[in-house]
Amino acid sequence: MAKILIAEDERDIRDLITFTLQFAGHEVVSARNGAEAVDQALAALPDLILLDVRMPTMTGYEACEALKAQPETKDIPVIFLSAKGQDVEIRQGLEAGAADYILKPFAPDELAAQVQRVLESRGQA
Repeated sequence: MAKILIAEDERDIRDLITFTLQFAGHEVVSARNGAEAVDQALAALPDLILLDVRMPTMTGYEACEALKAQPETKDIPVIFLSAKGQDVEIRQGLEAGAADYILKPFAPDELAAQVQRVLESRGQA
């Protein structure tokens, strides 16, 4: 069981992701924006972080860069969630340090499988 931090400003999506990952056996910590995600990550030290790209206060890209700049969180894999699937945005996410990029809308079982793949690739599953 991995500890996963999700940062998503839309409550319904955040609740769906939380339910999906808890059903898959993971512990979930959630945040409503990028700044909250950085604070939660430093406090909880999760095994994986899911960041929505477009959030108030601090974008997912900004949060990822802040997390990668901290010694405590720099090695935690980040997966971006976004409704924007343009190559330039995906490239920007990967350049910010993300391990993967999931496009919305997504099927819950696909989300769980992709999270599992990233965890396994990092030897955390």
